[in-house]
Amino acid sequence: MSAPAEAPAADAAKKGGGKSKLMMIGGVVIALAGGGYYYKTQAAAHAEEAPAESHEISPKERGLVPFDPFVANLADEGGRRFVRVTVQLVVADALQATEMEETPVLKARARAIILELLGMQLADTLVTPDGKVALRQQIAEKVAEALHEIEIVDVLFSDFVVQF
Repeated sequence: MSAPAEAPAADAAKKGGGKSKLMMIGGVVIALAGGGYYYKTQAAAHAEEAPAESHEISPKERGLVPFDPFVANLADEGGRRFVRVTVQLVVADALQATEMEETPVLKARARAIILELLGMQLADTLVTPDGKVALRQQIAEKVAEALHEIEIVDVLFSDFVVQF
């Protein structure tokens, strides 16, 4: 008779052990879930802080795309005035500069846009500082529109002559 009495006690011990294992597993799952929640909230908080610390990209990290000098007739009456200008595009990074240099269609498209914009200018406007700034902005905007995959950061003039 003692054997049958011991069997229910052993079964109860096994069941109790199963419950404790289940509770331990549940505790681990809850702990992991809580840790995951903590991680997500910390990552979200860090992501919100990141724009406040916006990393300014140094000029050393930018790419430069040089062009051969442009010579273009200006839109003045009589068509006797012209501009000679050397343009360099500052792009987001060296990889984009390499991509533009190695893809002739991209560079030719940018060159065509710049040449077209130069031909629309008036000599009296181009000789003023505001005229040069406006031209730089126009070049940056129009080239960026045409070359979707290239980010134009700035336009530099290293040579600029208007013939009167």
